[in-house]
Amino acid sequence: MLFTLSLRSGMFSCLGMLLAGLASSAAAGGDDVPDTRQLPPQAYNGYLEQHTVPLWAGDVPDAQGEGFRDRPTLTIYPPGQQPNGTAVIIAPGGAYQVLSDNTEGRQIANWFNTRGVVAFVLKYRLGPDYPMPVPLEDAQRAMRWVRAHAEEFSIDPDRVGMAGFSAGGHLAALTGTRFDQGDTDADDPVERQRSQPDFLVLGYPALVMFSDPDSRIDYCTLMGLDECDQNWRERYRPERQVTGQTPPTFIYQTTNDELVPPQGSIDLYTALVNAHVPAEMHLFGNGPHGSGLGMGNVALDGWTTLLDHWLRGRGLYERAQPSEH
Repeated sequence: MLFTLSLRSGMFSCLGMLLAGLASSAAAGGDDVPDTRQLPPQAYNGYLEQHTVPLWAGDVPDAQGEGFRDRPTLTIYPPGQQPNGTAVIIAPGGAYQVLSDNTEGRQIANWFNTRGVVAFVLKYRLGPDYPMPVPLEDAQRAMRWVRAHAEEFSIDPDRVGMAGFSAGGHLAALTGTRFDQGDTDADDPVERQRSQPDFLVLGYPALVMFSDPDSRIDYCTLMGLDECDQNWRERYRPERQVTGQTPPTFIYQTTNDELVPPQGSIDLYTALVNAHVPAEMHLFGNGPHGSGLGMGNVALDGWTTLLDHWLRGRGLYERAQPSEH
Protein backbone atom coordinates (compact mmCIF):
# COMPACT_ATOMS: atom_id res chain seq x y z
CA MET A 1 0.00 0.00 0.00
CA LEU A 2 1.28 3.45 -0.90
CA PHE A 3 0.91 6.31 1.54
CA THR A 4 2.05 9.69 0.25
CA LEU A 5 2.31 12.78 2.43
CA SER A 6 2.66 15.88 0.24
CA LEU A 7 3.58 19.08 2.06
CA ARG A 8 3.89 22.30 0.08
CA SER A 9 4.63 25.95 1.34
CA GLY A 10 20.18 9.39 1.64
CA MET A 11 22.31 7.76 3.98
CA PHE A 12 23.65 5.19 1.59
CA SER A 13 22.53 2.33 -0.61
CA CYS A 14 22.99 -1.23 0.61
CA LEU A 15 26.58 -1.49 1.79
CA GLY A 16 27.34 -4.42 -0.45
CA MET A 17 26.14 -2.52 -3.51
CA LEU A 18 28.20 0.49 -2.53
CA LEU A 19 31.36 -1.49 -2.01
CA ALA A 20 30.87 -3.08 -5.40
CA GLY A 21 30.33 0.37 -6.87
CA LEU A 22 33.50 1.61 -5.20
CA ALA A 23 35.51 -1.22 -6.67
CA SER A 24 34.20 -0.53 -10.18
CA SER A 25 34.75 3.21 -9.78
CA ALA A 26 38.30 2.72 -8.56
CA ALA A 27 39.00 0.38 -11.47
CA ALA A 28 37.64 2.90 -13.94
CA GLY A 29 39.27 5.93 -12.35
CA GLY A 30 42.61 7.33 -13.41
CA ASP A 31 44.80 10.26 -12.52
CA ASP A 32 44.56 12.01 -15.89
CA VAL A 33 41.62 14.41 -15.91
CA PRO A 34 40.82 16.38 -19.09
CA ASP A 35 40.46 20.14 -18.90
CA THR A 36 37.44 21.79 -20.54
CA ARG A 37 39.53 24.76 -21.53
CA GLN A 38 41.06 22.59 -24.26
CA LEU A 39 37.64 22.20 -25.91
CA PRO A 40 35.83 24.75 -28.10
CA PRO A 41 32.95 26.55 -26.31
CA GLN A 42 30.43 25.61 -29.01
CA ALA A 43 30.95 21.93 -28.17
CA TYR A 44 29.27 22.35 -24.79
CA ASN A 45 25.82 23.23 -26.08
CA GLY A 46 24.22 19.82 -25.89
CA TYR A 47 26.28 17.58 -28.13
CA LEU A 48 29.39 16.64 -26.18
CA GLU A 49 29.83 13.31 -24.42
CA GLN A 50 30.43 13.42 -20.70
CA HIS A 51 33.88 14.47 -19.56
CA THR A 52 35.53 15.14 -16.21
CA VAL A 53 37.30 18.23 -14.93
CA PRO A 54 39.24 18.96 -11.72
CA LEU A 55 37.76 21.42 -9.24
CA TRP A 56 41.21 22.94 -8.77
CA ALA A 57 43.54 23.28 -11.74
CA GLY A 58 46.63 23.29 -9.52
CA ASP A 59 47.27 22.28 -5.94
CA VAL A 60 44.22 20.98 -4.11
CA PRO A 61 43.70 22.54 -0.65
CA ASP A 62 44.08 20.09 2.26
CA ALA A 63 45.02 17.23 -0.08
CA GLN A 64 46.69 14.26 1.62
CA GLY A 65 48.17 12.98 -1.64
CA GLU A 66 47.95 13.27 -5.42
CA GLY A 67 45.91 10.19 -6.29
CA PHE A 68 42.40 9.71 -7.62
CA ARG A 69 40.79 9.97 -4.18
CA ASP A 70 42.69 13.16 -3.36
CA ARG A 71 41.40 15.13 -6.36
CA PRO A 72 37.75 16.24 -6.31
CA THR A 73 36.18 16.48 -9.76
CA LEU A 74 33.02 17.25 -11.68
CA THR A 75 31.80 14.93 -14.42
CA ILE A 76 29.81 16.99 -16.90
CA TYR A 77 26.66 15.65 -18.56
CA PRO A 78 25.38 18.08 -21.22
CA PRO A 79 21.80 17.49 -22.41
CA GLY A 80 21.22 16.09 -25.89
CA GLN A 81 19.37 19.26 -26.80
CA GLN A 82 19.80 23.01 -26.46
CA PRO A 83 20.28 23.71 -22.71
CA ASN A 84 17.43 25.62 -21.08
CA GLY A 85 19.78 27.56 -18.79
CA THR A 86 19.37 25.49 -15.63
CA ALA A 87 22.19 23.43 -14.11
CA VAL A 88 22.34 20.97 -11.23
CA ILE A 89 25.29 19.60 -9.28
CA ILE A 90 24.63 16.06 -8.05
CA ALA A 91 26.20 14.66 -4.87
CA PRO A 92 25.93 10.84 -4.71
CA GLY A 93 25.60 9.11 -1.36
CA GLY A 94 27.75 6.47 0.27
CA ALA A 95 28.03 7.21 3.99
CA TYR A 96 30.92 9.60 3.33
CA GLN A 97 33.00 6.47 2.72
CA VAL A 98 32.24 5.55 -0.90
CA LEU A 99 30.20 7.07 -3.76
CA SER A 100 27.14 5.46 -5.30
CA ASP A 101 27.93 7.29 -8.51
CA ASN A 102 25.73 5.23 -10.81
CA THR A 103 22.33 4.97 -9.09
CA GLU A 104 22.75 8.34 -7.37
CA GLY A 105 24.97 10.02 -9.93
CA ARG A 106 24.92 9.11 -13.61
CA GLN A 107 21.28 8.00 -13.67
CA ILE A 108 20.18 11.20 -11.97
CA ALA A 109 22.24 13.28 -14.42
CA ASN A 110 20.65 11.50 -17.39
CA TRP A 111 17.18 12.21 -15.99
CA PHE A 112 17.93 15.92 -15.72
CA ASN A 113 19.49 15.89 -19.22
CA THR A 114 16.21 14.78 -20.80
CA ARG A 115 14.71 18.00 -19.45
CA GLY A 116 17.35 20.28 -20.94
CA VAL A 117 19.30 20.68 -17.69
CA VAL A 118 23.10 20.58 -17.68
CA ALA A 119 24.16 18.13 -14.96
CA PHE A 120 27.43 17.81 -13.05
CA VAL A 121 28.20 14.79 -10.85
CA LEU A 122 30.48 15.70 -7.97
CA LYS A 123 33.26 13.42 -6.78
CA TYR A 124 33.97 14.89 -3.36
CA ARG A 125 36.68 13.79 -0.94
CA LEU A 126 35.57 11.47 1.83
CA GLY A 127 36.61 8.83 4.35
CA PRO A 128 38.73 9.21 7.49
CA ASP A 129 41.43 11.10 5.56
CA TYR A 130 38.94 13.81 4.62
CA PRO A 131 36.50 14.50 7.46
CA MET A 132 34.28 17.55 7.59
CA PRO A 133 34.65 20.31 6.55
CA VAL A 134 36.58 19.01 3.50
CA PRO A 135 33.53 17.51 1.69
CA LEU A 136 31.68 20.79 2.25
CA GLU A 137 34.61 22.76 0.84
CA ASP A 138 34.52 20.57 -2.28
CA ALA A 139 30.78 21.12 -2.70
CA GLN A 140 31.17 24.87 -2.29
CA ARG A 141 33.99 24.89 -4.82
CA ALA A 142 31.79 22.97 -7.25
CA MET A 143 29.08 25.62 -7.00
CA ARG A 144 31.64 28.33 -7.69
CA TRP A 145 33.20 26.39 -10.59
CA VAL A 146 29.91 25.95 -12.42
CA ARG A 147 29.04 29.63 -12.06
CA ALA A 148 32.51 30.67 -13.23
CA HIS A 149 31.99 28.56 -16.38
CA ALA A 150 28.29 29.32 -16.83
CA GLU A 151 28.63 31.10 -20.16
CA GLU A 152 30.57 28.20 -21.67
CA PHE A 153 27.72 25.81 -20.90
CA SER A 154 24.82 28.18 -21.71
CA ILE A 155 23.87 28.26 -18.01
CA ASP A 156 22.11 31.04 -16.16
CA PRO A 157 24.33 31.55 -13.07
CA ASP A 158 21.19 32.28 -11.04
CA ARG A 159 19.72 28.87 -11.87
CA VAL A 160 22.36 26.52 -10.48
CA GLY A 161 20.94 24.02 -8.01
CA MET A 162 22.23 21.05 -6.08
CA ALA A 163 20.76 17.57 -5.72
CA GLY A 164 21.98 14.99 -3.23
CA PHE A 165 21.07 11.53 -2.07
CA SER A 166 21.65 9.91 1.31
CA ALA A 167 24.98 11.27 2.60
CA GLY A 168 25.07 13.38 -0.57
CA GLY A 169 21.66 14.71 0.46
CA HIS A 170 23.14 15.79 3.76
CA LEU A 171 26.01 17.45 1.89
CA ALA A 172 23.62 19.24 -0.47
CA ALA A 173 21.50 20.48 2.44
CA LEU A 174 24.64 21.65 4.22
CA THR A 175 25.78 23.50 1.09
CA GLY A 176 22.36 25.16 0.93
CA THR A 177 22.60 26.40 4.52
CA ARG A 178 26.30 27.27 4.81
CA PHE A 179 27.40 29.47 1.93
CA ASP A 180 29.01 32.78 1.10
CA GLN A 181 28.87 35.30 -1.72
CA GLY A 182 32.45 34.74 -2.89
CA ASP A 183 35.63 36.76 -2.52
CA THR A 184 35.53 39.60 -5.03
CA ASP A 185 39.23 40.27 -4.47
CA ALA A 186 40.40 36.69 -5.09
CA ASP A 187 43.04 36.08 -7.75
CA ASP A 188 41.26 32.86 -8.72
CA PRO A 189 38.13 33.85 -10.71
CA VAL A 190 36.35 30.74 -9.45
CA GLU A 191 36.65 31.94 -5.86
CA ARG A 192 34.89 35.18 -6.77
CA GLN A 193 31.63 33.29 -7.31
CA ARG A 194 29.01 32.64 -4.64
CA SER A 195 28.67 29.11 -3.27
CA GLN A 196 24.91 29.26 -2.62
CA PRO A 197 22.69 26.83 -4.57
CA ASP A 198 19.60 28.37 -6.16
CA PHE A 199 17.48 25.29 -5.37
CA LEU A 200 17.88 21.97 -3.55
CA VAL A 201 16.65 18.46 -4.36
CA LEU A 202 17.17 16.06 -1.45
CA GLY A 203 16.61 12.32 -1.74
CA TYR A 204 16.42 10.51 1.63
CA PRO A 205 19.06 12.87 3.13
CA ALA A 206 21.15 11.28 5.89
CA LEU A 207 20.71 14.06 8.44
CA VAL A 208 20.80 11.58 11.31
CA MET A 209 24.55 11.14 10.74
CA PHE A 210 25.23 14.22 12.84
CA SER A 211 22.17 14.36 15.08
CA ASP A 212 22.18 10.91 16.71
CA PRO A 213 25.47 9.59 18.20
CA ASP A 214 23.79 6.23 18.87
CA SER A 215 22.77 5.72 15.26
CA ARG A 216 24.36 2.86 13.31
CA ILE A 217 25.31 5.47 10.73
CA ASP A 218 26.76 8.05 13.10
CA TYR A 219 29.35 10.07 11.19
CA CYS A 220 31.94 10.23 13.95
CA THR A 221 31.79 6.49 14.53
CA LEU A 222 32.08 5.70 10.83
CA MET A 223 35.04 8.05 10.41
CA GLY A 224 36.74 6.96 13.63
CA LEU A 225 36.88 10.53 14.94
CA ASP A 226 37.86 10.91 18.58
CA GLU A 227 36.58 14.44 19.16
CA CYS A 228 32.96 15.03 18.23
CA ASP A 229 31.43 17.21 20.89
CA GLN A 230 27.96 18.70 20.59
CA ASN A 231 29.19 22.05 19.32
CA TRP A 232 31.10 20.33 16.50
CA ARG A 233 28.06 18.29 15.53
CA GLU A 234 25.81 21.35 15.49
CA ARG A 235 27.93 22.95 12.75
CA TYR A 236 27.02 20.12 10.38
CA ARG A 237 23.30 19.86 11.05
CA PRO A 238 21.56 21.68 8.17
CA GLU A 239 18.24 21.83 10.00
CA ARG A 240 19.98 24.02 12.60
CA GLN A 241 21.39 26.39 9.96
CA VAL A 242 18.20 27.22 8.01
CA THR A 243 17.47 30.92 7.45
CA GLY A 244 15.29 32.91 5.12
CA GLN A 245 18.18 32.80 2.62
CA THR A 246 18.10 29.01 2.33
CA PRO A 247 17.11 28.09 -1.26
CA PRO A 248 13.76 26.52 -2.22
CA THR A 249 13.90 22.81 -1.38
CA PHE A 250 12.28 19.58 -2.57
CA ILE A 251 12.57 16.52 -0.27
CA TYR A 252 11.78 12.87 -0.99
CA GLN A 253 11.90 10.08 1.62
CA THR A 254 10.17 6.84 2.65
CA THR A 255 8.64 6.17 6.07
CA ASN A 256 10.22 2.75 6.59
CA ASP A 257 13.70 3.63 5.32
CA GLU A 258 15.82 1.00 7.03
CA LEU A 259 18.91 3.21 7.42
CA VAL A 260 17.80 6.82 7.62
CA PRO A 261 14.79 7.70 9.80
CA PRO A 262 12.48 10.24 8.10
CA GLN A 263 12.45 12.44 11.21
CA GLY A 264 15.55 14.24 9.93
CA SER A 265 13.74 15.22 6.74
CA ILE A 266 10.67 16.25 8.72
CA ASP A 267 12.79 18.45 11.00
CA LEU A 268 14.45 20.09 8.01
CA TYR A 269 11.11 20.68 6.30
CA THR A 270 9.71 22.21 9.51
CA ALA A 271 12.71 24.53 9.79
CA LEU A 272 12.25 25.60 6.15
CA VAL A 273 8.57 26.37 6.67
CA ASN A 274 9.30 28.31 9.85
CA ALA A 275 11.86 30.38 7.94
CA HIS A 276 9.33 31.00 5.14
CA VAL A 277 11.45 29.14 2.58
CA PRO A 278 9.47 27.56 -0.29
CA ALA A 279 9.53 23.83 0.45
CA GLU A 280 7.86 20.64 -0.69
CA MET A 281 8.18 17.19 0.88
CA HIS A 282 6.88 13.82 -0.28
CA LEU A 283 6.98 11.07 2.31
CA PHE A 284 6.14 7.65 0.85
CA GLY A 285 4.99 4.80 3.07
CA ASN A 286 7.22 2.00 1.82
CA GLY A 287 10.52 1.75 0.05
CA PRO A 288 14.16 0.84 0.62
CA HIS A 289 16.99 3.22 1.21
CA GLY A 290 19.11 4.06 -1.82
CA SER A 291 16.27 3.85 -4.33
CA GLY A 292 17.64 6.55 -6.63
CA LEU A 293 15.10 7.20 -9.38
CA GLY A 294 12.85 4.50 -7.94
CA MET A 295 14.56 1.34 -9.23
CA GLY A 296 11.38 0.06 -10.87
CA ASN A 297 9.28 0.23 -7.71
CA VAL A 298 5.74 1.00 -8.91
CA ALA A 299 5.13 3.47 -6.09
CA LEU A 300 8.55 5.09 -5.80
CA ASP A 301 9.02 5.63 -9.52
CA GLY A 302 6.42 8.37 -9.16
CA TRP A 303 8.59 10.64 -7.06
CA THR A 304 10.41 11.96 -10.13
CA THR A 305 7.07 13.01 -11.65
CA LEU A 306 6.46 15.08 -8.53
CA LEU A 307 9.95 16.56 -8.84
CA ASP A 308 9.31 17.27 -12.52
CA HIS A 309 6.20 19.25 -11.62
CA TRP A 310 8.05 21.15 -8.90
CA LEU A 311 10.92 22.15 -11.20
CA ARG A 312 8.51 23.15 -13.95
CA GLY A 313 6.40 25.14 -11.51
CA ARG A 314 9.45 27.11 -10.45
CA GLY A 315 10.20 28.02 -14.06
CA LEU A 316 13.42 26.03 -14.18
CA TYR A 317 12.62 24.47 -17.57
CA GLU A 318 11.89 27.78 -19.25
CA ARG A 319 14.53 28.88 -21.71
CA ALA A 320 16.85 31.45 -20.13
CA GLN A 321 17.32 34.65 -22.10
CA PRO A 322 20.97 35.50 -22.95
CA SER A 323 20.23 39.19 -22.34
CA GLU A 324 19.65 38.49 -18.65
CA HIS A 325 23.39 38.26 -17.94
